[in-house]
Amino acid sequence: MPAARKKPDIAAALAELLTPPEAPGRDEALALFRRQLGRVQGHVQQSFEQDGLNGLLAARLHAGLMDELIGALFAYTLKALPLAPQDRLAMAATGGYGRATLAPFSDIDLLFLSQEQPSPALEKAVEFILYFLWDLGLKVGHATRSIADCLTEAKGDVTIRTSLLDARCLCGDRALFAEFQTAFREDCAADGPGEYITAKQAERAARHRRFGETPFMVEPNVKEGRGGLRDLQTLYWLARYVFNTFAMTELVGKDAPGGGILTAAEARACKRAWEYLWTVRFHLHYVAGRAEERLTFDLQPVVGGRMGYTRHGRQNGVERFMRHYFLIVREVARVTAVLEPALVRAALGPPAIAAETDAALIEQGFVLADGKILFAPGHDPATDPSSVFRILICARDRKLELHPLARRTLIRSAPLGQELRGDKKAAAMFMNLLCGSQEAGHDPDCDSATWMAILNESSILGRYLPDWRRIVGQMQFDTYHVYTVDVHTVQCIRNLNTIEAGTLKEIAPVASDLIGQIQSRRALYVAMMMHDIAKGRGGDHSVLGAELALHVGPALGLSAEETEMVSWLVLHHLLLSQTAFSRDIDDPKTILDLADTIQSPERLRLLLVLTVADIRAVSPKVWNGWKATLLRELYARVAEVLEGGLSTTERDMRIARVKEVVAELLADWPAEEREEFLSLGYPSYWLGFDPESIERHGRMIRDAKTRHAPLTVFTEPLPARAVTEVVVYTADHAGLFSRIAGALAIAGASIVDARIHTLTDGMALDTFWIQDANGGPFDTPHRLARLAALVEQALSGRLRLAEEIRKATRSVVQARMRAIHVPPRVVVDNRASNRHTVIEVNGRDRPGLLHDVTAAISAQGLQIASAHVTTYGVRAVDVFYVKDVFGMKVENERKLHQLRQALLEALNLALDEPPPPSARSAATAA
Repeated sequence: MPAARKKPDIAAALAELLTPPEAPGRDEALALFRRQLGRVQGHVQQSFEQDGLNGLLAARLHAGLMDELIGALFAYTLKALPLAPQDRLAMAATGGYGRATLAPFSDIDLLFLSQEQPSPALEKAVEFILYFLWDLGLKVGHATRSIADCLTEAKGDVTIRTSLLDARCLCGDRALFAEFQTAFREDCAADGPGEYITAKQAERAARHRRFGETPFMVEPNVKEGRGGLRDLQTLYWLARYVFNTFAMTELVGKDAPGGGILTAAEARACKRAWEYLWTVRFHLHYVAGRAEERLTFDLQPVVGGRMGYTRHGRQNGVERFMRHYFLIVREVARVTAVLEPALVRAALGPPAIAAETDAALIEQGFVLADGKILFAPGHDPATDPSSVFRILICARDRKLELHPLARRTLIRSAPLGQELRGDKKAAAMFMNLLCGSQEAGHDPDCDSATWMAILNESSILGRYLPDWRRIVGQMQFDTYHVYTVDVHTVQCIRNLNTIEAGTLKEIAPVASDLIGQIQSRRALYVAMMMHDIAKGRGGDHSVLGAELALHVGPALGLSAEETEMVSWLVLHHLLLSQTAFSRDIDDPKTILDLADTIQSPERLRLLLVLTVADIRAVSPKVWNGWKATLLRELYARVAEVLEGGLSTTERDMRIARVKEVVAELLADWPAEEREEFLSLGYPSYWLGFDPESIERHGRMIRDAKTRHAPLTVFTEPLPARAVTEVVVYTADHAGLFSRIAGALAIAGASIVDARIHTLTDGMALDTFWIQDANGGPFDTPHRLARLAALVEQALSGRLRLAEEIRKATRSVVQARMRAIHVPPRVVVDNRASNRHTVIEVNGRDRPGLLHDVTAAISAQGLQIASAHVTTYGVRAVDVFYVKDVFGMKVENERKLHQLRQALLEALNLALDEPPPPSARSAATAA
């Protein structure tokens, strides 16, 4: 570490303001103070960024230098505006500044303390100071109060009481400030700590609801989020209020207040977290150039790089940084659970053991207090390690909450998890907690996710299953997942619980119906726990996880059959979602290949339930009616094959049945017109839509022919599927799909699926399913009208697609999203379909991406039969089924090479550049 640079002597630099007989003018003083403020800010930044000062020391340095600056301003003010002897005034720092820590761009909170109601002269002096500080460009929070006012305001507002708890005299009448402190402490003691503790707990709960109930949000708030600086400060406030301590180290040792309620290791964890979070916060402020408290995706790589996190093995620097951050905030959450119950007990006395505690509970080593379960006095889990599982089973079966002191004991007993490995009775208890008891049935109050979360947060789960420990705090640097891997997995288990309880019947009806038919329930829960357990190890996490399952299954007491099922489910846990969202499920080969992999109805049922639970746990916005529809249709088609259907004869019979139903729906048509319409579609069309949709198409086509309309755009919001269906009927021509896609992008629509059908008379019937930015259907009349008008303008050549798309892209793509690197990739597969070449395109999602990609495909002389669009945060995965002009697969290697290059060009379009020539030529083709 470089030698510490010399600290500027602000007091000496400003002494000239006080030496002349008369104070210099305000403008002259302001210029001088501004120069000194610049010196302060520059010195703090250089000391932090170049001299290796950690964030906490830098915050204290900053606060100390600001003390000198504000003290000099106070002296200058009193020289310029002298006060009468009876006007007693003290200026104190409150809030974070009161704790002598100050972030680079934080507010400066000041209390102007008077003995009585301030006189006009005193008010003028206070006003002079405030305007001076504002003119310096500082953000100032302030209050002017007498001692009596302070006590009155503190009684009615816990925030004011907390800020006064931190108050620190900067300058002025220190005797007056001492009087205030004495009166304030006596007032607090008279009120007792109970009300204050309750209020701070409620305040924290509200803050967590706003900023995230879990510490493991992938874009956490360093200051306000759970496990952040504010949580540490809350512990400090509670300890200060109860014991009048100033540091966590004062609570260590048997002679400490409360009898030593923290261990030395826990106090060190507090100090380590305090220093680390302040360091992250300082970097955040300097990188953002403002008081930024949220670690967004665009800031994470920069802050991580500044803190020295680089690639290590297969893990990149930003993921290493964020994992370390999550482990730190997890420690804060753990220390909170350890310290707070002890503070409450010290303040309010030990919990009263309930008289109704029954003998059976006492025999197991537990008692009741305040209606909650805790370890009995004298019961040490170290001598009975399995009791850490048993207390949770008792709490679940008796529908009891864990007492905070029980959580404290579990956290301190985390190392016992390692001792329970290989214990068959412990394994049975763990499986009981994971899968639920038979007695509990599907009771939502007995969900297993609650107990898995407790085991995870207390670190017992990571000690019991060492592979789990590797995913704790493991993040993925993308915008798709909102939780770390361990929290996502607990959410998955919670979704299984809710599916079993029947509370998702409306949202996921098929999974809710199927879960009661499942025979391998234990295998399902273990597979859910292990489906992402190999993430962060490099390679395919499904393959690695399947191998791990073969070892973990027997250790948990699973039979060979159950273990094999778990391994298979982990290996294929993405199979249904990838197929439903990225493949043409109307293509028979897609269904047959899937059925060949799955092989049994039980596996299909398990896989569907697991898939629904997994997707819903990714983030609240990922699951929608459209995804539910695709999964439901895919399940039905694969189930049909597994039951012996989908032969060629069966396929022809299905087409015939669809035509029969459509004919009945069009019974009001003349027979000749009806037969003409029934002859228009190829087999893929009749199998690709339900009869009601085909009826809509038929009436639209008939109307267009009657009106001799060259173009018809039909829109139909489908709220049950969370999409709007857009059908375009016009003469087929090259680049048609691309132009429509471009128009939809300009309209603000996100295309989630598309089918392209050329009818036997040469007309195109292209169907798009779109959503708005919130994942819902386009359903307002003016938006639908604009959308139809944009399609018409695009197809007539009156809309400059490329230019308009670039404008939309620049206005929509957020800077924080641009930090996520999405490497472009093009995969061509000639085995996935018997009739088409399947092209999978991966790249950064943006408005107009589908237009650019399909323009490139059309420019290569290929015809698109269907498109399947999926987004994972900022990553788009678009799959196209294509043929050449002769209706054949593309198998020529030279042609495939050209296709890949054209698609990579389209994917690599910069946000401010025009499309490449290949895309332009297709977009402007007649």
